[in-house]
Amino acid sequence: MALPAQFRAIQHHLRTAQEHEKRDPVVTYYCRLYAMQTGMKLDSKTPECRKFLVKLMDQLESMKKELSDNESITQEVVGNAHIENYALKLFLYADNEDRGGRFHKNMIKSFYTSSLLMDVLSVFGELSEENIQHRKYARWKATYIHNCLKNGETPQAGPIGMDEDEEAEFGAEGFSGQSFSHGGSFRADLPSQDQNQDEGPAPGIGFTPDPGSGPAGPPTSNYNNIQIPPGAHAPANTPAELPAPSGEAGKPMPAARSVPAVDPSLLNAQQQGGVQLSPEDFTKAQKYCKYAGSALQYEDVSTAIQNLQKALKLLTTGKE
Repeated sequence: MALPAQFRAIQHHLRTAQEHEKRDPVVTYYCRLYAMQTGMKLDSKTPECRKFLVKLMDQLESMKKELSDNESITQEVVGNAHIENYALKLFLYADNEDRGGRFHKNMIKSFYTSSLLMDVLSVFGELSEENIQHRKYARWKATYIHNCLKNGETPQAGPIGMDEDEEAEFGAEGFSGQSFSHGGSFRADLPSQDQNQDEGPAPGIGFTPDPGSGPAGPPTSNYNNIQIPPGAHAPANTPAELPAPSGEAGKPMPAARSVPAVDPSLLNAQQQGGVQLSPEDFTKAQKYCKYAGSALQYEDVSTAIQNLQKALKLLTTGKE
């Protein structure tokens, strides 16, 4: 079914979903969930848009049943970690290639796909400031390098100041929204056709624009001091099975792994006397452990150790 013109902003998220159907169905599921949420915000009244959304909801219902034994689908904290780690791995691969002066279509796509997955993270709630900055930087870098190569120019390697006149050519920014539960039927979230077109989303959709989203201009900050997240020494080979570029520029250079030192005080950790843990503390500790497990799926030892140390410290001292 053809994509309605009103949904142009989500065309690349849907393409990413399609590309990962066999490689990583969890990515496919959440890309489609994001597309559905955004599509309902864009236009849920026009017949062609409603028809497209219903088809998307049916796909999500089907995937939800097929993946009912996958924790990344049944537990949002695990799904959040899965998408975030994958997005950062793509970002780090592209950033390593960029800093090494290896410019090619593979790294451009990795930058841009990373930014799309940062959009997708909004299905779990409001994006962190760090992820908002990585999304803007990745999307801008993809556009900047693409334009340079198209014009026969050599891009400047590494973080540089962003040109406020640069415009993304890959598609619209799309929307971000607050999380709403996808535990029930997806069709239940589709508003009735007779609702006023100008009323916006129906109550219960839980979709309000994220102030950090939308086609705002590039940030004015300079990215020479951009903070690369934990796992910056992840394997340089791209996790996305994208076509290998021709020539030497496409060969990824191996990066040395940096494993953080383990805090000796945590090796025989026992809870200190009088420590009272709140339900929020237990939730945070569980989240750190889930992040560690997800990082290990990508052989990212550094990030796994850091998150496990955070969980141990929180459980033994009640402090982060």
